[in-house]
Amino acid sequence: MRAAIVGSTGYGGVELIRLLASHPQVTVTSVISSSAAGTPIAEGFPHLTEIRTDLLDGVDPELIRSKADVVFLATPHGVSMKLAPQFLAAGLKVIDLSGDYRLKDGESYREWYKHEPAVQADVDNAIYGLCEVFGSEVADKSFISNPGCYATTAALALYPAVQAGWIDPDSIIIDAKSGVSGAGRGLSLGNHFSEINENFKTYKVNKHQHTPEIEQTLSRAAGRPVTLTFTPHLVPMTRGIMCSSYAKLTEKRTDADFVELYRKFYEGRPFVRVRPVGQWPATKEVWGSNYCDIGFSVDSRTGRVTVFSVIDNLVKGAAGQAIQNLNLMMGWDETWGLRFTPAYP
Repeated sequence: MRAAIVGSTGYGGVELIRLLASHPQVTVTSVISSSAAGTPIAEGFPHLTEIRTDLLDGVDPELIRSKADVVFLATPHGVSMKLAPQFLAAGLKVIDLSGDYRLKDGESYREWYKHEPAVQADVDNAIYGLCEVFGSEVADKSFISNPGCYATTAALALYPAVQAGWIDPDSIIIDAKSGVSGAGRGLSLGNHFSEINENFKTYKVNKHQHTPEIEQTLSRAAGRPVTLTFTPHLVPMTRGIMCSSYAKLTEKRTDADFVELYRKFYEGRPFVRVRPVGQWPATKEVWGSNYCDIGFSVDSRTGRVTVFSVIDNLVKGAAGQAIQNLNLMMGWDETWGLRFTPAYP
């Protein structure tokens, strides 16, 4: 299969190039950047020197149609909604890494993204590709909306417990921390080294656009609307997300109960690793990989459970899950191109 990557000079696009170089069924035939057309990808990213690609193309839909079978859109929100319909109309498969098609309600998108939503018919056509939960819906489809990084980390941690009725969905509080690469490659004062180094800060308090995405997913698990508290923090590291999710138990449970429930729920899904009782994951333990690691701690004194989940935000939170969605879409082994053991330390 021939793949084109639009937005190939952002962190998500560059990670797609790296991962697809190891895919047995995919060849990257076009790397597209509106800001760097006509230059070799290795000129800006020397670590890709050994990966053969053409010069960076401009965003020319006709050119892309002639060179690709599937298009990955690693673009900012507001851009994908302009490009995706053109590629779909040309018969190409599209996997969108932006947030343009994640929220099914247009008013919610307008409120949280501060942008006009995509055409509703296109939104309805996009399959939300949280692989371990909705993977069966992805098969044989042509248009996938790849989940957000925070939303992936939080939803994988909470979906089984919400679906089983083990926790009160209205009591959920998600305390999330992310490395700086989650903000993208663009320059800003907030991502400046002297602002981030030896610092730890919260941002977008009660305003982060992944909040309604998490609520949308957990509402499907609960069978009713779910409203929760989600607070993101920025920590001085490059990659990684950790979510510490707190919720009230509906009845008495133990750590061992949660381990058993989650291992059964994610049985056969190779990229979710459920930790044994008394062991909790760390971001470095999934660095560079497509894994989501999950651990638990039940507090019998307060009647609450804390669920800890970690991912690499550029892999499982972006490029890796996009490739996993392609594998599921095509009926391939979902691990193809993703068999990376985490790099440690």
